[in-house]
Amino acid sequence: MYSFKNDYSEGALPAIMELLNKSNFEQTNGYGEDYFCEEAKKKIKDRLQYKACDVHFLVGGTQTNLTVIASALRPYEAVIAADTGHINVHETGAIEASGHKVLTVKGTDGKVTSEAVRKVVLDHEDEHMVKPTMVYISNATEIGTMYLKEELQELYATCKELGLYLFMDGARLGSALMAQNNNITWEDLCSLCDVFYIGGTKNGTLFGEALVIVNEELKKDFRYMIKQRGGLLAKGRLLGIQFLGLFENENFEKAAKHANNMAGKLQNAFIQKKIPLFISTTTNQIFPILTNIQMDILSKKYAFQIWEKLDNEHTAVRFVTSWATKEEAVEECIQDILRLEA
Repeated sequence: MYSFKNDYSEGALPAIMELLNKSNFEQTNGYGEDYFCEEAKKKIKDRLQYKACDVHFLVGGTQTNLTVIASALRPYEAVIAADTGHINVHETGAIEASGHKVLTVKGTDGKVTSEAVRKVVLDHEDEHMVKPTMVYISNATEIGTMYLKEELQELYATCKELGLYLFMDGARLGSALMAQNNNITWEDLCSLCDVFYIGGTKNGTLFGEALVIVNEELKKDFRYMIKQRGGLLAKGRLLGIQFLGLFENENFEKAAKHANNMAGKLQNAFIQKKIPLFISTTTNQIFPILTNIQMDILSKKYAFQIWEKLDNEHTAVRFVTSWATKEEAVEECIQDILRLEA
């Protein structure tokens, strides 16, 4: 059984494991106040070409989303997200549990649009309702799509016009930036978001996300919020070391490119077999629509996620590839796809 269920089944890039092992007996300060974290922050700022941002390391995506939103919003304020957004679907109500309502909009290919944001703001016009104050997006999205620069520019301009923060969940930012049709650069990110993070967990680290705060209003006392939300890791250097390794020798980019390439090969095989797609993507998540028989055959050798049952005979499923996905496993899966009965 080979797993295409997610992009965090494996451990970490060998370069990261080597750095972790090498530093194992070193003594450092705790809670991210060590020279590994400082060097990793410098590398990230250099890549972004933006020195004025604050960088914080947190363990995982849900924890990062919760901490950012809880810190940015007052008790009566709310966050806007696509109905497929991670904070709405896959975080067990973590945002609502912190006292902030998630206002959902119908995503366009999983993406939040300016029109949808504007409508939500107009619909929440007085103190008898929660006040929309932040827009949450994912890049890549939960259904494998990614924002083009023009879309992000328009959305950010709308947020500024309406007095909203724009927060980008970058759990799969590597996959989005390395997608063939992407036109967003590292340098664009700090000019088009108030806050975002660079995902490590799903792109080659054992765990960890690098949060980048651009907007000055969101920087104050953020470490207090990390601590209060249980996210201030005592052995914080483990995060810094991993991001040092991730940002050396273009490891971040190489890991994401490999994942995207493997997914692209699988998607092309489904297309060649004339198996329809729930949505076409250029990132590391693909969504073929399988018959019950096809699903049963492939599930004997491969693990994948059931995404959405479309009717009694057809189901959209998700295949996800990673930095460590073996090319030989992909080639074998391609042959099995091509042997399926239409």
